[in-house]
Amino acid sequence: MRFEDQDGSDNIEDRRGGGAPTRRGGIPLGGMRLPMGRGGLGIGGLVVLVVVAWFAGINPLQLLSGSPALGNTTSGIQSPPASTTAAEEDLKQFVSKTLATTEECWTELFRRHYRRDYELPKLVLFRDEVSSACGVQGSAVGPFYCPGDFRVYIDLAFLDEMGRTLGAAGDFAQAYVIAHEVGHHVQNLLGTNRKVAAVRGGEAEQNAASVRLELQADYYAGIWAHYVNARMQGRVTLEVGDYEEAIRAARAVGDDVLQKRATGRVMPEKFTHGTAAQRAKWFRLGYESGDPTAHDPFQEER
Repeated sequence: MRFEDQDGSDNIEDRRGGGAPTRRGGIPLGGMRLPMGRGGLGIGGLVVLVVVAWFAGINPLQLLSGSPALGNTTSGIQSPPASTTAAEEDLKQFVSKTLATTEECWTELFRRHYRRDYELPKLVLFRDEVSSACGVQGSAVGPFYCPGDFRVYIDLAFLDEMGRTLGAAGDFAQAYVIAHEVGHHVQNLLGTNRKVAAVRGGEAEQNAASVRLELQADYYAGIWAHYVNARMQGRVTLEVGDYEEAIRAARAVGDDVLQKRATGRVMPEKFTHGTAAQRAKWFRLGYESGDPTAHDPFQEER
């Protein structure tokens, strides 16, 4: 993925230098919690934990109606990082420009397909820990979207580690992560999150709804990739191998793959994001159709 004449987004909040977040009062909207267990974690263990937490180990329904939150977010925070590297700043620019392409994509698609304006999300960069309307979250949660404050949260270290940890290397694999999280924002605007949060039943029913929610976010990521390739030529170029990078990333984060990697066995009853084949399928469908209304994992066979 090569940016040629593409501006960055103005909707980036850089909280990397903010230190530990301040816990403030607010309406509990639900948040994710990741049991850390006993003892410390080395960098290898932390990276695997981050990956599993985001892609397979956390039921995203908890973001919608889960455990009590510890605080809310403060908008407009722009704390310069205490220390950074040129590579990290380059990655920040990549994230900013990728977010800008999602803004253009969904602004046009909302007007065309839904006859309404698209409300732009904010993207928060953080280190170690961050306060959101979904609670105080640590890096171990991985990238996440909080429907309570319309924000995507990303620790740049996660993107930097994807290739080494998952074999999901490449800038387009990183862009897929951002587009997937923005896909959750699209769902939030369209009311899909609320419908899924209202699902009643046991763990099996909630997990099944969670899987469909995640596959739809993958579908929306594919829609974005189609738009960039078809409508942004001259500003953004998809290079040879980019599509394959996204497909490899989607397959690498299937529940079956991650469960096998983490525990040595596959437990379909615990799936919350979909199998490798399902995730790749729904990204591909989005990429091929370019139409957010053409396919729906809530109505079709997964």
